[in-house]
Amino acid sequence: MIFRSVPGSLSRVLGALFLCAALVGAAGCGGGSAPAAPAPARSGATAPAWAKGMATVRADALPQQAREVLALIDKGGPYAYRQDGTVFGNFEKVLPKQKRGYYHEYTVRTPGERDRGARRIVTGEGGEFYYTDDHYETFKAVLR
Repeated sequence: MIFRSVPGSLSRVLGALFLCAALVGAAGCGGGSAPAAPAPARSGATAPAWAKGMATVRADALPQQAREVLALIDKGGPYAYRQDGTVFGNFEKVLPKQKRGYYHEYTVRTPGERDRGARRIVTGEGGEFYYTDDHYETFKAVLR
């Protein structure tokens, strides 16, 4: 045995570790299929149907300013910018196609910016919440 000078309990632990490593290695070998891509971390939150296939972010992981806007949306305002609550046209076609008026946008203040900045929350009539920090180029579905 290769663990002759190792105390008994440590020898058993090391043996178990080697066995686990061998089993994991064997499970990952053969079959010819590529390993599955890791699932995005959701910390217990399950993505709703409208968010399938999208990048997601938990609401509590958003910047503080975005969490404040979510709270204002829940309360119905008041909002900091006159454009808040207006129709979002989805002209970039990044979000799922819907009839005009389905989506509405809200400004997420960016510290240090003199104008509205690039960050927004976009809501859908079906209860969807999306976050963008690059002025509509990409969106993440907000898990609440």
